[in-house]
Amino acid sequence: MRKKDTTNVLISTTAIIADAIAVFCGLALATKIRFDSGLIPVVKGRPDNLWSIYLAGSAVATILFLFIFRAMNLYVRPQTGSFPSKIPRLIRGCATGVLFAAALGFLMKTEPPFSAAVVVISLATIPFIVITERYILFRIEWNMARHSRTYNQVLILGTDSTAAHVARTLKKEPMLRSKVFGFLRTDFAEPDKDIPADLIKGSIDELTLFLSNNQVDQVILTNSTLGHDRIVQIILMCERSLVTFNMVPDLFRIMTSSMDVQSLDDIPLLGTGQWPLDLLWNRVLKRLEDILGSIIGLVISAPMVTVAAIAIKKGSPGPVFYGQVRCGEKGKQFTLYKLRTMRVDAEDQTGPVFTKENDPRTTKIGVWLRKHNIDELPQLWNVLKGNMSLVGPRPERPHFVEQFKEDISRYMRRHASKPGMSGWAQVNGLRGNTSIQERIRYDLYYLENWSLAFDFKILIKTLFAKENAY
Repeated sequence: MRKKDTTNVLISTTAIIADAIAVFCGLALATKIRFDSGLIPVVKGRPDNLWSIYLAGSAVATILFLFIFRAMNLYVRPQTGSFPSKIPRLIRGCATGVLFAAALGFLMKTEPPFSAAVVVISLATIPFIVITERYILFRIEWNMARHSRTYNQVLILGTDSTAAHVARTLKKEPMLRSKVFGFLRTDFAEPDKDIPADLIKGSIDELTLFLSNNQVDQVILTNSTLGHDRIVQIILMCERSLVTFNMVPDLFRIMTSSMDVQSLDDIPLLGTGQWPLDLLWNRVLKRLEDILGSIIGLVISAPMVTVAAIAIKKGSPGPVFYGQVRCGEKGKQFTLYKLRTMRVDAEDQTGPVFTKENDPRTTKIGVWLRKHNIDELPQLWNVLKGNMSLVGPRPERPHFVEQFKEDISRYMRRHASKPGMSGWAQVNGLRGNTSIQERIRYDLYYLENWSLAFDFKILIKTLFAKENAY
């Protein structure tokens, strides 16, 4: 076993032990709150052997939790992505564990029976302790990975924008312990501007040389136009050298959804599959999420918006709120509301333009409001009205929609559902004056892979997303 594999095994084992302690403590804390805190009346009396019964039950339940966490792949290493993106799955795992443990406790028919109140309380105590414990482990693991040497040397076959994107992703994921060894040209096109010239090691014809010298551990092909026979040849070469081979499919440039195969008599038809929000039930769930979330958000944010409004009024002349026409679902126009962060005459001379870093049109308080996303809070009213959703592709102004729909492939497909206050592109730093093509790819990925858990993940990441917030 290679050293990196041993490291991952040790980290996974540590996570199992830590989870077991966290779950057990969560159940014990729920028992303490129920019987000893005085917050909930003990009508039938406190059992004499309370702790012996509940601690034994907690031990059995903890084992059940570990099996559930294992089934949900919560111990797979290396783990990638930010910690907030892992919270929804941790909550689902804890909730599933509580339900199965409650069912097991009911079937055991202990005397006295296990308290239903303990079960309800544990729905809060277990996730709280597990998420806290996992966050501590994540930070330790992340810092260990950041300061340890890389074990995985990656050779990328291709020098296009996809190759540059793969390199950026590998660089920002320290958990992978990977380093880009270099790039090999697969065609005569100009390399992407983000690929350093010194990392271009030659052409794909020289791949054998790098494999035979044991210089790389992994090969990633980003150009799938090489042809079937050539790709198979590369795969076999990697296998002979015991080098991992991966390939970015050509469809990555166009779409990310699953494919749907239909039959027209004896003719097979290949097309894109249904998107989740094409289904009525999913649209109903998302609307319920929006209504509940916007009501809670409006109540919680009211004091913050009030303070911001006073600061805006004192900082520069003009209205507190700013209404702007945007394109929503199916291209229908609506008025989007924001807290004003710019001078009233910001676009009198220029017309519609994207905001840029250190934009002179932005007021002093506006810079702070934009950095912390507070200027977006009035859009909760748009969500409640039904113009927008909490999560979705960001709505664009009609001027830019007319421009982009002619220049950018599949741009209008993002209007298949309601736009969002936050989106998958935005929490990944694609906001303001950034690549529209990249944004479209992230927006379509979101629409093609929508789920309530995905929405929750994006909402959590929104709290920490400040990249390009200007």
